[in-house]
Amino acid sequence: MTAMSVMTVMTVVGLHELHPGHDTGPPPVMDLLRRLSRADGPSSSALPGDRGGSGAVAVPRTLEWQIATVSRITPETARARTFTLELPNWRPHRAGQHYDVRLTAPDGYQAQRSYSIASEPERAGEIDLTVELIPDGEVSSYMHTVLEPGDRIEVRGPIGGYFVWQADQPEPLGLVAGGSGVVPLMAMLRHRAAAAGRQPARLLYSSRTAGDVIYAAELERLHAAGDGAEVFRTLTRGAPDGWAGFTRRIDADMLREVFGPLGPQVRIFACGPTLLVESVADALVAIGVPAERIKTERFGPTGS
Repeated sequence: MTAMSVMTVMTVVGLHELHPGHDTGPPPVMDLLRRLSRADGPSSSALPGDRGGSGAVAVPRTLEWQIATVSRITPETARARTFTLELPNWRPHRAGQHYDVRLTAPDGYQAQRSYSIASEPERAGEIDLTVELIPDGEVSSYMHTVLEPGDRIEVRGPIGGYFVWQADQPEPLGLVAGGSGVVPLMAMLRHRAAAAGRQPARLLYSSRTAGDVIYAAELERLHAAGDGAEVFRTLTRGAPDGWAGFTRRIDADMLREVFGPLGPQVRIFACGPTLLVESVADALVAIGVPAERIKTERFGPTGS
């Protein structure tokens, strides 16, 4: 079996592609994919559920593929960009859900990844997907080096029902992010702001360096808004002069300091690299947070 006949399918949560070292295709693949977005685009006849006859199988609408148009591309860091996609069949999502992105080469080769939604559900007609460039990543490389505003790309969603939060939940909200794990948590904070939520909310965000902080300016604005949302940051590989945040990896003392004031009813969502998320979950339980009030989402070995 040739490399071109093998499709590598991996899941991506937040920005990072799970097991990014495995996301490598033969060199011709990127050349083939490069022509897609400004050609005719994927054929709508290939959409799941588009089958006639009495034996047709109904497919949930969120699992139907549609052709999105890239309306904006916003740099977030040196390696992360937000892609704003206009959707012809937009439907409201819940903060924490994701969309699948699929690329199909002219010879039929496909690559598919999942990316958490960064935008709030209140924005109608479009979504934001924040994607970090992964070395040798088929989909992230294509999106970073080929896509331009006006191009089209095949997506489906929203998908996911476990790692979600809604602004009508009154309990205090605790968020822990490592690296790109901030993406679905940012959707939660944006949703809270758009819905005028007033439950206390705190984000603890770990990054390698100050230059790796995604949504840095917006997080500062959310912290300064005075509506009960607070942002705490820690840098693990050096801090600039005047840095007022933490300067170490997340530990039990840090979690106690940040989330202790939210009280015993706090609901905590943690997203990031596997080792960080597992460590955070264990530490939260150790300091007295009930396991049933902690939800986690994790990805591969990259992150802080």
